[in-house]
Amino acid sequence: MSTTTTTSWFLACKTSDVPTNGGVCVKYKEEQIALFYFARRNEWYATQNLCPHRQQMALSRGMTGTVKDEPKVACPFHKKTFSLKDGRCLSDEHECSLTTYPVKIVDDLVYIGVDAVMEMAGV
Repeated sequence: MSTTTTTSWFLACKTSDVPTNGGVCVKYKEEQIALFYFARRNEWYATQNLCPHRQQMALSRGMTGTVKDEPKVACPFHKKTFSLKDGRCLSDEHECSLTTYPVKIVDDLVYIGVDAVMEMAGV
């Protein structure tokens, strides 16, 4: 048996549900995802909502901005900053990173991509 991973898209919200240059928390099954909209760049990002240090669901409430043209979010508790593009910690390269998710907009609706693992029987 082999496994393949594909991206499955779920409807997260309407574009108008997300504050300009801010974030919201979206629930998908048992998972919380932080969704961010950078209006000045017209870019959307999604990461895990769980802070890897405090183990609290808080990143959607973090401060967003850029450092050297890299979109970032700062945890509201300890101000560690994470790249919204790839999830790496920008404050300390040896720190934990975040899971990131692809985002697409279709007709003012926001979709987030999650991995769907499919098992296939061998021939």
